[in-house]
Amino acid sequence: MFTITEFLHQEVKPALGCTEPGAVALAVAKACEQLSGLAERVEVVVSDNIFKNGIAVGVPGTNGARGNEIAAALAVFCGHSAYSLEVLKDATPEDLSHAKEFIAAGRLKLTANGKGGVYVEAAAYRGDETGVAVIEQTHGNITLVKKNGEVVFQAVPHCDGAVSAAPAKTLSVPDQVKEMDFEELVALAGRLSPEDIDYVWQGIDMNMRISDYGFENDVGLGLGRTVRAAAGANYENDLAAQVKAVSAAASDARMAGVALPVMSSAGSGNHGITAILPVYVVGKAKNKTREQIARAVAYSHLATSFVKSRMGRLSPVCGCAVAAGAGAAAGIVNVMGGTDGQAKKAMELVLGNITGMLCDGAKESCALKVGTGATEAFYAAQIALAGGGMAVSQGVVDVNSFTRTAENAARLNREGMKDVDHTIIDIITHR
Repeated sequence: MFTITEFLHQEVKPALGCTEPGAVALAVAKACEQLSGLAERVEVVVSDNIFKNGIAVGVPGTNGARGNEIAAALAVFCGHSAYSLEVLKDATPEDLSHAKEFIAAGRLKLTANGKGGVYVEAAAYRGDETGVAVIEQTHGNITLVKKNGEVVFQAVPHCDGAVSAAPAKTLSVPDQVKEMDFEELVALAGRLSPEDIDYVWQGIDMNMRISDYGFENDVGLGLGRTVRAAAGANYENDLAAQVKAVSAAASDARMAGVALPVMSSAGSGNHGITAILPVYVVGKAKNKTREQIARAVAYSHLATSFVKSRMGRLSPVCGCAVAAGAGAAAGIVNVMGGTDGQAKKAMELVLGNITGMLCDGAKESCALKVGTGATEAFYAAQIALAGGGMAVSQGVVDVNSFTRTAENAARLNREGMKDVDHTIIDIITHR
């Protein structure tokens, strides 16, 4: 069993830009670090999910360039694997110029392997030297490194296919979450140390910083600014509009490739935006204390993980709206003093509403989905706090067991939508 500190530091991490190009850049950087000098050629193989999610999203430090390929090429010149998912934070205009030349010269090849989940394999070449790095399961999880054909690092595989550098009997945090009851899991939010509270607030401050940037600059769709403007003079009194605008503004900036980090949740920056900002906005508006807001945000992260651990790290369903939206609903209930039972009712409403929302890749319109998840979380929480909710089982919702509800939503994602990604990738690649 993990502690809340272990959960936060494994599942709630800073990320610069979209985590799919970030994972690609991280693998390339690690592969290139096995060489004695600059790579002459790089080959990258990614899962369909990584390919789809990274193909059209802005990459930080590129002046609006998009996609996995520019992230991979940029990592050749400025990537540092020690930065994990902030791997490209040292990028300069000169690095960008070199990266574009690298691609134009045909020295980068990136292909999809037809499989799902998180998978990136990067191979870098310099003369007779080779470097290989593999990422699996989670975006920052390097499981294999080779130098000139010799293994220099290899994680330990588990019987269920998960991998880690720990002993084989130790399950990853998401795998442990998948075996826990909801109440057992979210109880961890009540055990935050002062240092944990500070860490949660780092995430709040980080995500508010990029939200402010989205409000102040013409980036992405400009949804955050649009929602705020539409509310007009009533904005300061319209909490639902604030929740949507603040969350969407952060995604506007992030999807445009603004070079500011966000605090992620369950491996995704947009999940982190949705899980954190609605809870913070409501907590601040209701004059909750610093500790109360931190505990509620931690509660949101844990509730998000409860759903996400069952759906999978990457999926055909939009996790930032569905999983993190459900988590945010629970967090809002918590910050308002509600019970675990009310939190589950709020999550049921979100899952019964937007479970079918597709992920068709990371891009500007993700702000719309983040905004939807945030808004539906807010209203679902209000219904649950007022004693409402679904009275009988319907659709994916099983009112007798929230665990079964989450598993039903995951099954719909896993089985009912298994061909969706292939169709989306076919549409994208034949456009």
